[in-house]
Amino acid sequence: MTAIQALRGTKDILPTEIGYWQHVEATARQVLGRAAFREIRTPIFEQTELFARGIGEATDVVGKEMYTFTDRGDRSLTLRPEGTAGAVRAFVEHKLFAAGGPQRLWYCGPMFRYERPQAGRQRQFHQIGAELLGSGDARADVEAITVAVELLNHLGLKSLRMLLNSVGDRVDRTTYRAQLVDYLTPYFADLDPDSQDRLSRNPLRILDSKVATTQEICQEAPSILDALSPESAARFAKVQQALTDLGIAYQVDSRLVRGLDYYSHTAFEIQSDDLGAQATVCGGGRYDGLVSELGGPETPAVGWAIGMERLILLLQQLQPLTGDRVDFYVVSRGEQAEQQALKVAQVLRQGGFAVEMDLSASAFGKQFKRADRAGAAACVILGDAEAENGTVQLKWLASGHQEAIAQVDLAAKAEQFRQQISQ
Repeated sequence: MTAIQALRGTKDILPTEIGYWQHVEATARQVLGRAAFREIRTPIFEQTELFARGIGEATDVVGKEMYTFTDRGDRSLTLRPEGTAGAVRAFVEHKLFAAGGPQRLWYCGPMFRYERPQAGRQRQFHQIGAELLGSGDARADVEAITVAVELLNHLGLKSLRMLLNSVGDRVDRTTYRAQLVDYLTPYFADLDPDSQDRLSRNPLRILDSKVATTQEICQEAPSILDALSPESAARFAKVQQALTDLGIAYQVDSRLVRGLDYYSHTAFEIQSDDLGAQATVCGGGRYDGLVSELGGPETPAVGWAIGMERLILLLQQLQPLTGDRVDFYVVSRGEQAEQQALKVAQVLRQGGFAVEMDLSASAFGKQFKRADRAGAAACVILGDAEAENGTVQLKWLASGHQEAIAQVDLAAKAEQFRQQISQ
């Protein structure tokens, strides 16, 4: 029979690489926890209307990329293409705003978009995201950005740069949209097909086109920064000054727009020079209208998301993965010895040690080779003689030193080992 393979655009995370994922998740939990962000876990599928209303029907995500299906109750459901809409839906549904003050939430999990798979981009991909809801202060934008930078710094990433822009409020964007359409319309025939389609639906997204001819046309496009109201411009200046005061480097990019309709004011991306064309590691910004759009009270908010696949590509370039630690490798041969090996392994594991037990019943020489490959600190050896007199042979693999000890004393001996390696 033909073997069944994973679907295109999905990827198994194997034991040889899972350590990177665990390291990223543990670091995120630590950094975000110190900044008072609390974890939230939302379903991976939602009503399609959530994303149509929240992200915007004119976006590529909703128009082209969502995995949407009808369930047995004849309801239109969608696998979540991003995390913010679900987090905001939960914020509204459970009235988290009733607690008063800003709510700091973070999440981690799989997202789904029907895109062309490439390095760092899959159809099932994973994000870590953070949302700060309930403050319109420019300092909230800076706090959110700072936490993202702190997380990437803790992971040891290099060659990063931050791009920063303001897309203003709804009035600013309406003014700028008209200016941009007026500028681009004479070039309509020279735009790529996607940009031609976006000109009437979502013209700001044309600025984000990766097509060289369209990029060249956009070089002389009017700047959204010139369309900002005095209030929006002053707000953007506060964000820039606070980042400068914190020593966080950035460069203003007036063509930076995010791909989702809900953004307002601050927009930012953190990019890496080590990722080729898919350079963005983290992206986010402010979305003051989303909570009310989804049925909640008027609530300013700001957030970001980090793509884990791209992040792990960088970590793999930066540092080798250390394998899972094995303290003791239990080898045995003979029926009675093999039964006692189960108990010996259990005692050591209950003592907090990582223990691998050989189940092959092969010759001791082959079992010792597997112990070496496992990287164990010591072998616990049980044969017929040890089974008879209730002992084990403890062999330290680095030095080759071997000693016989009573099975009842093994836990105490292991504790001495723990104390030695902790000093």
